[in-house]
Amino acid sequence: MSPKKVQLHETSTLEWNSFKKGDWNAYRQLYDVHFKALNNYGYKFTRDISLIEDAVHDLFVNLWARRELLGNPVSVKNYLYKSLRNLLFRKMETQQRFVKIEADEDYAFNFEVSFDTVFMEDESKRGLQRKLKEAIQTLSARQQEIIYLRFYEGLSYEEAADIMNLNISSTYKLLYKAIGKLQERIKLVDLMMMLTIFASKKALLEIN
Repeated sequence: MSPKKVQLHETSTLEWNSFKKGDWNAYRQLYDVHFKALNNYGYKFTRDISLIEDAVHDLFVNLWARRELLGNPVSVKNYLYKSLRNLLFRKMETQQRFVKIEADEDYAFNFEVSFDTVFMEDESKRGLQRKLKEAIQTLSARQQEIIYLRFYEGLSYEEAADIMNLNISSTYKLLYKAIGKLQERIKLVDLMMMLTIFASKKALLEIN
C-alpha cells in the first residue's frame, strides 16, 4: 500500500479479525492507519495535546487487552471515532472541564475550514471561503461536529448519529438547523457548493 493513501484505507474485516486473534502486525496496521485521524478528531474537542495523546494511547491499549471480546463493527473507523470521543469526554469530565454531555454548551468543538489554494484566482470565491469560515464559527459545538462528520469526513447520517450518540431523527434535525443557520449568511446554492469542495479538498489532502 502506498504511504500516501494510508488515510484512505479502511481496516478490512480480515485485518480486524487478524488483530482480534493476536496478530501484532495487524494491530500495528490498525494503529498506523487511524492514529493521525483520531488525533485530529480529538483536537476538535480540546487543545490539550497531552490529554488527546493519553486518550488515543488508552484506546489502543484497551483494544489490545480486550481484542478477543470485540465484535465486528461495520466500520472500524466509526468504531474508533466513537470510542475515542467517549473516552476523551470521560477524561475531560474527570478533570472537571465539564460535568456532562447533554447540551450544546457542555463541550467545545472547533475546526478550521481550510481550502488553501482552491479558488485563489477567483475573488468572489475567496469571499465565500471567508464567509463559510466565519459562519461555521457561529454554530454550536454539536452543529459544528455534525457539519464536520457529514461533510468533512463524508459520513452517513447513521454513522454520524452513532458517533455522536444520537438517534437518526435528532441527527437530521441537528444538521437541518446547522444548515439553516449557515444559510443566514450564505445562499444555499453557494453553501452547498462550498461544503462539497470542502469535502473534496479533504479527500485530496488524504491522497497527496
